[in-house]
Amino acid sequence: MLSHGEAYALIETPADGLDDLLARAGEVRDRGRGRTVTFSKKVFVPLTTLCRDYCGYCTFRRDPGEPGAHTMTPDEVVALVQAGQRLGAKEALFSLGDKPEARFAVHRDFLRRHGHRTTLQYLRAICELTLRESSLLPHVNPGVMSERDLAALREVSVSMGLMLESVSSRLLGPGLAHDNAPDKVPARRLRTIELAGKLQIPFTTGILIGIGEVPRERVDALCAIRDLHERHGHVQEVIIQNFRAKPRIPMHGQPEPTLDDVLRTLAVARLVLGPDVNIQAPPNLTPGVYPRLLAAGLNDWGGISPLTIDHINPEAPWPLIPELRRATESLGYTFRERLALYPEYATRPEFLAERLRPRVGALIDADGLVKEAHEHWRAW
Repeated sequence: MLSHGEAYALIETPADGLDDLLARAGEVRDRGRGRTVTFSKKVFVPLTTLCRDYCGYCTFRRDPGEPGAHTMTPDEVVALVQAGQRLGAKEALFSLGDKPEARFAVHRDFLRRHGHRTTLQYLRAICELTLRESSLLPHVNPGVMSERDLAALREVSVSMGLMLESVSSRLLGPGLAHDNAPDKVPARRLRTIELAGKLQIPFTTGILIGIGEVPRERVDALCAIRDLHERHGHVQEVIIQNFRAKPRIPMHGQPEPTLDDVLRTLAVARLVLGPDVNIQAPPNLTPGVYPRLLAAGLNDWGGISPLTIDHINPEAPWPLIPELRRATESLGYTFRERLALYPEYATRPEFLAERLRPRVGALIDADGLVKEAHEHWRAW
């Protein structure tokens, strides 16, 4: 494992040393993860676009009355996940704004009409409905959570996620990325990830680069993730996500990270986190350079949807799965589908609610990956 100081030096690697850095990261990846690269076939379910936070880079959130402001009804969710099931998806990825009921009366009214007080209670009921009405397994990204909410959602989802994004409190300052975003206080996000570890919840997190942080602050965030994983062993995936400028966001003029910047950060993430952690970079955010991304030490392409757009980055279409397969296999890697629950967690019952174990077990092979040509499911 790299020390903080060693990682600080590597994150500043100049362009003429980049290939050597990538080669080092690729060797570490091969030692721990082998030559298998995975992905999850998913449906992206934007449960609500309302959010109490106003992040400078976000195009997902809306205020009530804005075009695109919507909270999905149970019937809309069922129709979507059943459509995904017909296309062979295994994961229902639930993304939603953070605690919109704290800011918007219209959302409190919606929740009340559906018999709930909080968005997280509604999410739990929707996950239960998804499990009952489809073959898909929920993965939830609901924002900052309490221990009680995490425990409740653990019963109806196979995994959860919260992007750490950054540990820089500086970004909370006026006019910066996390100004007017109370749920982006780093300590609150670290606390949620810590509580998930205490509850043995397989967890996805990661960093968002290019939002005003400096390279050393990326290292600080990666080391914070490493420390939490070393304590609890629950961080199943770390995403290195690059900022993309969009016309309607406050940060529309912010320069995007260069490809070299993305590759450098990916490689340092692999060296900081070590050989065994799953590392992903969204292929739709850096299209057409799959060999370079693989060279930097990733071992997963994340969720790819055959049905829904990336609602967080709607301008960036998913690659076609056959295209991604060809690109991966042409470089000598094996391309395999996984669940939202990574293989090493799918085969460890302590990381999964008892009621979900039969559903997961029916989908996976002895290695914890999706059985090839798996076509059947059984409702519960």
